[in-house]
Amino acid sequence: MTELSLFLHDETDTVALGQAIGAQLIGQGAVIYLSGTLGAGKTTFTRGVLQAFGYSGNVKSPTYTLVEPYELAAGCVYHFDLYRLADPEELEYMGIREYFDGQSLCLVEWPIKGEGILPTPDLQISLSAQASDAGIGRRAVITALSPMAKRLIEPLNDSLRNNKT
Repeated sequence: MTELSLFLHDETDTVALGQAIGAQLIGQGAVIYLSGTLGAGKTTFTRGVLQAFGYSGNVKSPTYTLVEPYELAAGCVYHFDLYRLADPEELEYMGIREYFDGQSLCLVEWPIKGEGILPTPDLQISLSAQASDAGIGRRAVITALSPMAKRLIEPLNDSLRNNKT
């Protein structure tokens, strides 16, 4: 397991982190778990990933639909929000396993709600509010749980080194 901790000063930093990770995932499948309280920046991070894949539209959290598909030239991205999920078994009824085909990028907000049904993630990203001398920002803790994700974190660590605190 490889871990990287970054301080994100604002929404722009959160989007930039998503863009940096998304750019490295174009053309390959991956599962990313996004954890954090309401308003922590999970959907903002997802917006950055989608921008890296060439999407320029509005990105909203699929709280009521559970999944928002984005079929883009750079690849297929599925954005899940399991916040309102009452029982993980509900995921089986929606055909959850079809989304995790190894070819698509799956971003899952509130993965704990799907525990026992969801596959193991490649990356786990935890976002939380944190105070600094510059004001309130976010702490992003990125944990690589697969060999592919470990290779992804190394250049990310180098390119974003100035954001570490």
